[in-house]
Amino acid sequence: MILPNYDLFVLSAGAILFGLFLLIKGGDWTIDAAVFIAERTGLSPLFIGATIISFGTSVPELFTSVNANLQGFPGIALGNVLGSNIANILLVLGATAIVFQIEGKAKDLAKDLFMMLLATAILTYGMYQGVFSMLLGLVMFGILVCFVFYQFKTDSLEIEIDDVDDDADCAISSMGMALVILLAGLCALALGAEMLVKGAVVTGTLIGVPEAIIGMTVVAFGTSLPELSTCIAAARKQSVGLILGNIIGSNTFNILSIVALTAIIKPLDVTPVLMGMQLWATVGIAVGFSIWMLVVGKITKPVGITMVTAYAAFMALQYILPNGA
Repeated sequence: MILPNYDLFVLSAGAILFGLFLLIKGGDWTIDAAVFIAERTGLSPLFIGATIISFGTSVPELFTSVNANLQGFPGIALGNVLGSNIANILLVLGATAIVFQIEGKAKDLAKDLFMMLLATAILTYGMYQGVFSMLLGLVMFGILVCFVFYQFKTDSLEIEIDDVDDDADCAISSMGMALVILLAGLCALALGAEMLVKGAVVTGTLIGVPEAIIGMTVVAFGTSLPELSTCIAAARKQSVGLILGNIIGSNTFNILSIVALTAIIKPLDVTPVLMGMQLWATVGIAVGFSIWMLVVGKITKPVGITMVTAYAAFMALQYILPNGA
């Protein structure tokens, strides 16, 4: 009995390590290609980050949530989205700010922050309804499609493209190559996150962690790693627009695409345990982050450390409090 469990643990740990490797490489490839495309097409890094990269890095959440709901685990499906949105702000932006100070202008971020808050409000409404129906899912996805189209039509070079190392230009010589590398990067992010999540879930099961807590913590943490690796890569290249666009866009996509598409495929029931601290932490963090960026406009290293510490405390409370409530 011990040997099979030991072998399974080793395999799951290997999946976690290889998943991390793919996430790191995928993040580098995605950023290089996205910056190249932004420079050649005249689209701002904020737009690229809020659409292409955000959707790409949200693919792991999409596959995880759809599969979980189809298999009869709506708590994992919805908990994954709530936990990912919390991790994106507190962990991803916090860790990124420790490496490189994040700054943004209110006028550049206003419409994206508004859409993230609107998506969060719709999420709250759906959760209080007790179920995300197919109709609500279609409405949510329709709102997302309209917003992306609006962004594309109104995007301009008013947002300056940040100074970026010339390494990308050396490695990418054409638009075709950039698109191939972008696709490869997004695929690596999706595959890496999938392997990491599978490995983490198996590891959690072996040590006796409940499924509901795994969905809110381990799965959500794992599916947020693409955003983390992408933002760290962007921080090294000092592309602030990509960092903020990726996180704000990803949180919006998580709700208006992942929850929406999951509900369209099969109505998504709301697990009661998520109506407590989990929901209000998601709402409070989204609102607090939006106000901070609109008023203060920057996330310094001390603030980043505070955010990461708050995330660690939130994760710990999921295991300390009964049912994570």
